[in-house]
Amino acid sequence: MIPSIHKMGTRTIGLIRYLYGPGTHKEHTDPHLVAAWDALAPDPGRDPAATYEDLQQLLDQPVEALPKSRRPTEHVWHLSVRAAPEDPTLSDEQWGDIARRMVAATGIDPGDGAGCRWAAVRHADDHIHIMATTVREDGRRPRRHNEAKRAQAEARHVEADYGLRRLNTGDGTAAQRPTSAERHKANRHNRQRTPREELRETVRHAVAGAQSEEEFFGRLATSGLLVGQRKAPSGDLLGYTVALPDDRNRHGEPVFYSGSKLAPDLSLPRIRERFTTLAEASEGDSGPGQPVLPPVTGPAFARRRAAATWQALLIIDQGDDGTAAAQIAAATEVLDALAKTSAAHTRKELRDAAFSFERARRSHVKAVRGHDHALRQAARDLVHSGPALGRGEDSATTAMLIDMAFFLAITAANWHAKKHHVQQAAAARQAAEHLRAAYEAAATQPMGALRQRGQRMALHVQQRQAAFVRQALPELAERILTEPSWPALAATLTDAQKAGHDPAALLAEATQRRELDTATSISDVLVWRLRRSAHLPAAPEARHKPPARGDRRTPPAAPAAPPAVKAASDSTRRR
Repeated sequence: MIPSIHKMGTRTIGLIRYLYGPGTHKEHTDPHLVAAWDALAPDPGRDPAATYEDLQQLLDQPVEALPKSRRPTEHVWHLSVRAAPEDPTLSDEQWGDIARRMVAATGIDPGDGAGCRWAAVRHADDHIHIMATTVREDGRRPRRHNEAKRAQAEARHVEADYGLRRLNTGDGTAAQRPTSAERHKANRHNRQRTPREELRETVRHAVAGAQSEEEFFGRLATSGLLVGQRKAPSGDLLGYTVALPDDRNRHGEPVFYSGSKLAPDLSLPRIRERFTTLAEASEGDSGPGQPVLPPVTGPAFARRRAAATWQALLIIDQGDDGTAAAQIAAATEVLDALAKTSAAHTRKELRDAAFSFERARRSHVKAVRGHDHALRQAARDLVHSGPALGRGEDSATTAMLIDMAFFLAITAANWHAKKHHVQQAAAARQAAEHLRAAYEAAATQPMGALRQRGQRMALHVQQRQAAFVRQALPELAERILTEPSWPALAATLTDAQKAGHDPAALLAEATQRRELDTATSISDVLVWRLRRSAHLPAAPEARHKPPARGDRRTPPAAPAAPPAVKAASDSTRRR
């Protein structure tokens, strides 16, 4: 159940006419009162003798009784209460009880016999509107401090009492939701998302991995947004606003939103905090054991290198709160960059994953910048590498990165749950489900090819690889050997062994990074971890496929011939 307090109004009659009218799209049906401050209050919806003016005059009486100098200009209070789509249809009596509880909780009518006058109107099955005038019967103003928070708390009690869907309690760090007017406008223009949501996503994509204000504003301009800048008299930049070119008000003017109105962490001062850390890292100040990496040469290379940032899992698990919060915030940029550069068959799920995980990045734990540059650099690499293809090494490395991102989302969800960040934990879990679906789409082709290779291997080779699994993972071995992707893991272990690695050691190292019990397919997880740590091509056919013309990526060097083969070749040439 979602209570929403709307902007204060000046005309009681205007709100009455809207609530009892047909609605913007004629969606209002059978408008009528379900409760009011007085059981004998007129109901223009059900009583033919009652008029809108009758109800308005009674609601406004306490306001009109005050001297004009003491009358509040904006005195019309408006609260809507909406049930979840899966909730059962409530009766008028139940909605009336909910309305009484809401006006008591918010301080409009606390039950002392001198509260404000109010009326609750129902014109749909799933919600009601409560209107009130904010002057009490005794001439005083109601105590409405923290009314939104109190309304949310009461909604949680209502959900428990009526057996409705239990929503998560907020902590005041969420981005502002679109207003009902914005949603109706989006419906009229056949938009799937409101302009506020579209702008928030575009700005997130623009800031992902950006290193300076110039780069950030350049990306905004390239994306096609209208961009405004607010400057001080000295010329210093103070803030920015953005608008969609086709989103206009009734005067034909673009509707601009400031960064802070899109999300608290999209204000210019908060964005500048990200630039500082990445600029320092790019100059070589990447911390101990963090060398400056070579430039990215293609989408597959960028994805493989981004997947190598799995250390973020350990930092979130074992680091202090500020460092963990910084890693989670930077992970959002990786998801945004991945969604922006993904192929068509994974784009929707990745966009939805980034959209959900955006809520998980904000909490009351302040992120300590400086340890998140690896993830921010990964986001930057993804953006600069360009869009990925939906096949070959690009698709395989996308699956490899999504696999890492899935565990990152699960780790973030567990961390938030330990901190009792209910909304953030739920958002991270929802993002993980979208990532799971994206992984299935990305991994179908490369994992299928690896499975076929494994199935064609000789029986004694498969048995040898199975022995390595039993040696390294005795508790999980039988589960792994019965999974559909076990042949792919066997092929990967064979490739690693041919490349000079110890399969048992690789397996032991892979299992130390993160627990595997929560994985849907342990074999899939191990395949990507082993191919990443052993520097094997993600797509099996990539080893023999020559680079396309114009491809800037450097093909892997051919392996050196073993000494015996080289000697035989030299002898043949001499003969």
